Amino acid sequence: MASDRPKLLLTRITLLVLSAALLLLAGAASAAGNFYQDVDITWGDGRGKILNGGQLLTLSMDRSSGSGFQSRSEYLYGRFDMQLKLVPGDSAGTVTTFYLSSQGSQHDEIDFEFLGNASGEPYTVHTNVYSQGKGGREQQFRVWFDPTKDFHTYSVVWNPSHIVFYVDGVPIRDFRNMASAAVPFPTSQPMRVYASVWDAEEWATQGGRVKTDWSKAPFVASYRGFAAAGCTAGGAAACAKSNGAWMFQELDAAGQEQLRKAQATYMIYDYCTDKYRFPQGPPPECSAAK
Repeated sequence: MASDRPKLLLTRITLLVLSAALLLLAGAASAAGNFYQDVDITWGDGRGKILNGGQLLTLSMDRSSGSGFQSRSEYLYGRFDMQLKLVPGDSAGTVTTFYLSSQGSQHDEIDFEFLGNASGEPYTVHTNVYSQGKGGREQQFRVWFDPTKDFHTYSVVWNPSHIVFYVDGVPIRDFRNMASAAVPFPTSQPMRVYASVWDAEEWATQGGRVKTDWSKAPFVASYRGFAAAGCTAGGAAACAKSNGAWMFQELDAAGQEQLRKAQATYMIYDYCTDKYRFPQGPPPECSAAK
């Protein structure tokens, strides 16, 4: 029996270490790569399909309906990645989305929307942030590749300091928490991840001047590589204590330079510089961020 005591002590120490690790990770969840486990197709009457053993999900739209899905988990802060291959060819009037949202009239939302175009014309990557039901914080970009030819990764990092939008690992937007300037910021409402393909021909393509060509339907977008790492504890106080890497992620000097170059080269619209919408001057977060 005496010879077994060191083994028993080692086992107890191991269990204590594992228990401590589990406590540190409490409230954090990570999901990657299997749509059967991670999401529910919520609308579209069969137009959303999970394929390849859960590794691929396609959403389609025709004149009758689009389609969409949502994550099974809700998150308050985290990192969210999705690989998308957008609707090819004449995609005018279509909107393909990957976004986070809570519910209700005072909802929070973090948007990636991809606005289709006529054949040969580039997609518009539309980003927006809502807090307490208020949006109107649009920035739009062209990307440096054809997003219909292959899969590319679109990511959101959301923590108490800021929200960063990435395309293939390149930061294109950094929306800072400007609560000090009385600017609402998402800090208290858990959000699900959503994706959809839907018809927005009244505004999506060249301000609605180019309509959807329904003879090209169905319009199909493909999703894979969904990865979500975030707090699922269900309360703002608990999630504020999360210790995931995403909780403290900031842009270093190289990331700041990537952001500056991406915005200088690829941004085509910034609400902060829209004098028609804001003739009395830009919203407070625009000047506060400078």
